[in-house]
Amino acid sequence: MTASLTRRSLLSLAGVTGIGLAVAACSSGDDGKGTGKGSAADGGSSATPTAKPVAKSLSPARVPLAGGVTITVAGSGLAAVKGVTVGGVAARDVKASATKVTFTAPHQAMYTAGSADVALFTAAIAASPSANQSSDGNGSAANDGQSGTTQDGATATPTPTAAPVPSASEAVATTTLAYAALTDVDRQLQYAMAHWKDYNLAEYGTMNPIGGDCANYVSQTLIARGWEQRSDWYNRSAGAEHSATWTYCPTMDPWLTANAAEFGLTRRSLDERDKVKVGDIVFYDWNDNDSPDHTTIVSEVFTEPDGTIRIKSASHNQDGPYRDLDEMITVQHPGGTAWFHTFDA
Repeated sequence: MTASLTRRSLLSLAGVTGIGLAVAACSSGDDGKGTGKGSAADGGSSATPTAKPVAKSLSPARVPLAGGVTITVAGSGLAAVKGVTVGGVAARDVKASATKVTFTAPHQAMYTAGSADVALFTAAIAASPSANQSSDGNGSAANDGQSGTTQDGATATPTPTAAPVPSASEAVATTTLAYAALTDVDRQLQYAMAHWKDYNLAEYGTMNPIGGDCANYVSQTLIARGWEQRSDWYNRSAGAEHSATWTYCPTMDPWLTANAAEFGLTRRSLDERDKVKVGDIVFYDWNDNDSPDHTTIVSEVFTEPDGTIRIKSASHNQDGPYRDLDEMITVQHPGGTAWFHTFDA
């Protein structure tokens, strides 16, 4: 009897243990296979979806045509933003947190007032020149401050140099800002872009028939910047009367140097390009004989990934909005050189 009870007790205990092991095995198997419906403690999907980025406000809402100011976009879900474009041009210095994105506004592509789309992307976008920037791209010296040329002899055909950027339709959030002519430099470049191809003949005529219009054009942009005509620097009666300091490079350059303190200018060498800004004046010497042959107005300065400072400028002879300085003195005029008159403020 005792033996029988002992055997039944052992079988019962074994059965209970077996059930317990089976339950444990089932629980382990369910966890291992994972249906995705477990609790947070079991590693289930209790995490909330990432919030969609939303741009609620932008400050400042109005910026200079020349850009260069810091913009803040406030909103929510913005931490993933890594790239920004303004009017299709990549912005620099992009920084993001959950509630805001900051970046440096690029200049308006052609220095024209108006609204521009601000697009936020989750992928970084390489900062680059505006899509409208170009070099001449033809290696020609025609109509480049040379004697006897005409306006229509050679017009620079804009050749995009900017890397492609995604369209605003691909952005995770968008807003807008307004470009406006707020500074003297804005007004200077606004004029330069309006008249690099469409000559302002009614007011200033053209000097192409007597040797080239580059200095005449640069002088006009300085008037737009706020300078005033004077007895030693003028263009009257649509160019019928004009001073050599207004229209002739070899006279204009030393005149600027002699009046540098009054005008707030500093003459700088080619290796001081890190001091050059939009709106500054460039003189070129094609044969390096210390007498300038050409002059332009700086329309953009930017730094390449390798650290090279690239300078683009607007000009007549050749007529172009974004001519590359280095191309001009190496490809178009091998052995040429250049120097600058930079504004101190």
